[in-house]
Amino acid sequence: MAVRALSISAAGIALLAGCGTEAPPKPKAPETEIPDELRTQAATRAAIEGEIGTPMAERVATLGLLNKRNNLTQELEMKPGESRRVGDVIVRLSACERTAPWEMPAETGAFVQVLVRDKASEEWRRVHSGWLFRNSPSLNVVEHPIYDVWVKDCAMSFPGEEEAPPKPAASGSPASRPSPSPSPTPSPSASATTAP
Repeated sequence: MAVRALSISAAGIALLAGCGTEAPPKPKAPETEIPDELRTQAATRAAIEGEIGTPMAERVATLGLLNKRNNLTQELEMKPGESRRVGDVIVRLSACERTAPWEMPAETGAFVQVLVRDKASEEWRRVHSGWLFRNSPSLNVVEHPIYDVWVKDCAMSFPGEEEAPPKPAASGSPASRPSPSPSPTPSPSASATTAP
């Protein structure tokens, strides 16, 4: 039985060896061109999206930066494309976005890169690159033992937003409490009764 298995495997090896020493043909590279109909749709969508809301270059993000060693927190107000260095950390803002007022749930986010200088090598090392979300901080976290960065706000507006009715005041504020109406005072004619 062992001799027969050896002869079958030897025959298989001989067949594989006889397949030829030529290199297999190289596979064709996949096409990388975008079809024309999709290219125009993408351009139209980009133009439409570019018209809604504040242009990216005019938005202002407010980010929080915490140094966990000394417990110092700073607010960084940045426009997309800006970088800010604070000590051994550089924060870069690529974009910020918030949902339109008529969309639920409301969310604010920013695409942020965080670079930290390594004390030993004096080189800058990227520790985070991605979207951070205000209402979902655990979704994408800056993982660093010393620094933490989070999104606080993205100042931008949408068409028609300025026409929205004012939000009602909180229930405890004086503006939301009903004004006390004067207590009715009985008129002299109504209070006087005649005896039969």
